Amino acid sequence: MSLPILVFVLLALSVAGYVLGRGKAIASAGGDARKLHSLPNYYGWFGFLVALLPAALVLLLWLPAQSVVIDNQVSAMISDRAAAESSLGLVMSDVERVAEGLNLAVGAGVMSDEQAASIRTEFTDVRERLGEVGVALGSDVTSETLQAAQRYRSMASTGDLLRTLAVVAAALAGLTFVYKRTDSAFRARNAVEAVVRWILILAASIAILTTVGIILSLIFNTVEFFSLYPAWDFFFGLTWSPSFGGGSELGILPLLWATLYISFIALAVSVPIGLFAAIYLSEYAGPAVRAVAKPLLEVLAGIPTIVYGLFALLTVGPLLVDIFGDGGLLGVGWMGGGTAVMTAGLVMGIMLIPFVSSLSDDIINAVPQSMRDGSLGLGATHSETVKQVILPAALPGIVGAILLAGSRAIGETMIVVLGAGAAARLSLNPFEAMTTVTAKIVSQLTGDADFASPEALVAFALGMTLFVITLGLNVIALYIVRKYREQYE
Repeated sequence: MSLPILVFVLLALSVAGYVLGRGKAIASAGGDARKLHSLPNYYGWFGFLVALLPAALVLLLWLPAQSVVIDNQVSAMISDRAAAESSLGLVMSDVERVAEGLNLAVGAGVMSDEQAASIRTEFTDVRERLGEVGVALGSDVTSETLQAAQRYRSMASTGDLLRTLAVVAAALAGLTFVYKRTDSAFRARNAVEAVVRWILILAASIAILTTVGIILSLIFNTVEFFSLYPAWDFFFGLTWSPSFGGGSELGILPLLWATLYISFIALAVSVPIGLFAAIYLSEYAGPAVRAVAKPLLEVLAGIPTIVYGLFALLTVGPLLVDIFGDGGLLGVGWMGGGTAVMTAGLVMGIMLIPFVSSLSDDIINAVPQSMRDGSLGLGATHSETVKQVILPAALPGIVGAILLAGSRAIGETMIVVLGAGAAARLSLNPFEAMTTVTAKIVSQLTGDADFASPEALVAFALGMTLFVITLGLNVIALYIVRKYREQYE
């Protein structure tokens, strides 16, 4: 049974558990729901969960276990010669693709199941036969690959059958337990709420464990990098020149400088515009204007960053060249190409405007109305109230919003990849091309990289450095925002 059909059957059995639990509870109470400990729906949900959760757990554990067992069994059939000519991973990929093609061929009626299990490369052009069902192979199928694919297909079929039996058996066992356990005195509400509580705990644990896993992967690879490359040269080196042939200079300072430089320009654009927009929307705009203007402003936050990157590359960069380049409007010759710090900084600033505006708007609206009324009652004008009362009261929260926007700017990738260029240099000229930490992480892990070399492992050291910087900014921002909220709650 295929996985989608199995999931559908599992859901059907779970619904049956709901009907069984609810019906059994009402029947045990003689048809009078008032004699039940809990509402009838709680008994139904208890039956639904008991039928669903154990079977779903079996399914989730079975899927990776089956894949590991099959891969280990089939990979043992691959000879050392075949693995040496390519990599074992690529050979296994071909095996899986051929096995998938055989399944498609059987499903399309091109060959029978017995033919797929007994087909041989000596008598049949397997590549041509699989091409008839839309499976394109880059090379001819060897006898060894075909035999491994047939073994893979056979084991997968057996595993799918056993998986179906195990999942259905677990669901039926749950239904049996529901039938025996459900009666009018059973505390179904307590049981359902306990299960829901554990589901919520599991969801929170997954988020925490994912974060821990990311941090540990960064730490282990960073430690391995520093065992191959001196930490002093990495943190204080002024040259970034990776070379997989050896003799690399991997100083992070040029990358950090460009990252902070672009982020500063982005904040210089986004903070004034975003803050002024927030002040207008919260203090001056009427309800009709606010209902239209704020959603339109926040549309910017929904635009993918790759679109901003293309906007920087195709529009903003050429525009700046027309103004500041050789023969441009000003004739100063400051800018030689469209990719520059200024290009990425301006576009990133536009991207951050809704971020700053939305957070600042919420913070300004959180200032108690009594402070506004008191200022106006003492004779201050509306603008004086905004300048001397509201903004000082909201300043801690606004600073927190700016720091959060700064951490967002530091971690941006696509805009700087397309708009800032690829040159790692220390320069004060904002019209020169530079590159950032995130851009180099992308470039170091793109292509055929030997992960045992410092040129590939340096990406993890760069990521760890960026993680520490952004984490520090986020902690400071959250501390400031929390302190502000405690002041007025």
